[in-house]
Amino acid sequence: MEIPGARSQGSALPSPFLAAGSSSFSEFLRAQAPELLPGARLSSPVTPLDATPVEFGGRSNAQRPITAHGTTIVALTFSGGVLIAGDRRATAGNLIAQRDIEKVFVTDEYSAIGIAGSAGLGVELARLYTVELQHYSKIEGVSLSLDGKANQLATLVRGNLDMAMAGLAVLPLFVGFDTEADDPATAGRIVSFDPTGGRFEERFGYDALGSGSLFAKSALKKLHDPSADVETATRTAIEALYDAADDDSATGGPDVARKIYPNVITVTGVDGSVKLPDERAAEIAEAVVAARSESGR
Repeated sequence: MEIPGARSQGSALPSPFLAAGSSSFSEFLRAQAPELLPGARLSSPVTPLDATPVEFGGRSNAQRPITAHGTTIVALTFSGGVLIAGDRRATAGNLIAQRDIEKVFVTDEYSAIGIAGSAGLGVELARLYTVELQHYSKIEGVSLSLDGKANQLATLVRGNLDMAMAGLAVLPLFVGFDTEADDPATAGRIVSFDPTGGRFEERFGYDALGSGSLFAKSALKKLHDPSADVETATRTAIEALYDAADDDSATGGPDVARKIYPNVITVTGVDGSVKLPDERAAEIAEAVVAARSESGR
């Protein structure tokens, strides 16, 4: 891709690449190639596959977009870090659009995000945010602080407000390890966002996002232990997703037949951001399923 603009004399790069300005990659992209931002290619209203207007209680479905939606994400702190986990189901209306979608992403050495809402825009948002953090680190020579990372993500969410108003909302859940915290044992942080870019730090050590979040948070409220080790916290997250899937049709539980299990990312001061190996996620998920089958609930 070549961004329009005259090349500086004696330089192989177009002049916009050499101009002094913000360290933000998304701001550069918005100024030079806004069509590459998440959702920018959807320049006209999206209509459903069945474009015949149908009235439901005075409301028409004519402008409702049929797109794949990611559903439930959970996050919780543990002793020495924080983790984020997501189920693997994406839905489109009453249909299962995908059974093995990934909704949680490592964004840099000490942070990760999960996305819920319009799946395509969410994945683009996660990729752009990852590049944003890498770009800042390379330009400035240092990484953003934890608050800076959360603020930058809030800016990206706010930039998607037009799409959210059109029914294509996507919301992230941010987790990170605060390397500047006085006590590493309690340095895990969780930040949620609203569609306008408002950011809210979760002070109780757990949070959930998506259609099954009500049930997942109810489970976390009973099971979360901030002093637990990473293994116990991982099982707690999968238990919460299991409970969400039990009551929310848009959330997928552990699929033993197809070998599809929740994705989990842990963030600690020692190891940084690490995606839990699929084999280990399978072991824990199968143990949860076995225990629930034995107890009958």
